[in-house]
Amino acid sequence: MPSRGRHQTTSKECKSAMKRIEALAGVSGLIIGRSYGGKSLSAGSSTGSVRIQRKVPGGLKAVTQTEKGLQEIFIRTEAGAEDAIAKTIRSWE
Repeated sequence: MPSRGRHQTTSKECKSAMKRIEALAGVSGLIIGRSYGGKSLSAGSSTGSVRIQRKVPGGLKAVTQTEKGLQEIFIRTEAGAEDAIAKTIRSWE
């Protein structure tokens, strides 16, 4: 029997951004977290925009703008690659 739980889904623009992040050198994985409906990154952000929140042990915490709100993501990185990855993602804005 399949396990039941909180289903996390996101828009195609966010999935595209996540694929771009996964393709970066030093990224070992990406974990989709909670969704928050009705919230926004900023007035000018578009669907699929990614904002790095902070560096944590093992990777980076980030959020992406979906059609209906925000989606948390955790970017697993190789040790020491966090700053370069964050800089690359920030350059996409």
